[in-house]
Amino acid sequence: MLKHSVIWATIDKLATGQKLSRSGLARFSGLDPTTFNLSKRFESSGKPHWPAMYTLSKVLDATGTTMTEFGRIYDELAQQEKLID
Repeated sequence: MLKHSVIWATIDKLATGQKLSRSGLARFSGLDPTTFNLSKRFESSGKPHWPAMYTLSKVLDATGTTMTEFGRIYDELAQQEKLID
């Protein structure tokens, strides 16, 4: 099962790989600059807010990242998270 924290960490890693901030990645992808703010990752009720497929598609396209590469980064980060837990 996909983990909310790892999906967001993968997006953060894509930003870092492009030498961009979270807001820089959002702008670079044609999205609102606040899209990836930490405050937007959870709803006011505390329920996790997952990125939309449209958002992921825009990021992958802008960064030239394939779904396979996104999955590889996700798996790498998920493994690191397991080691930390």
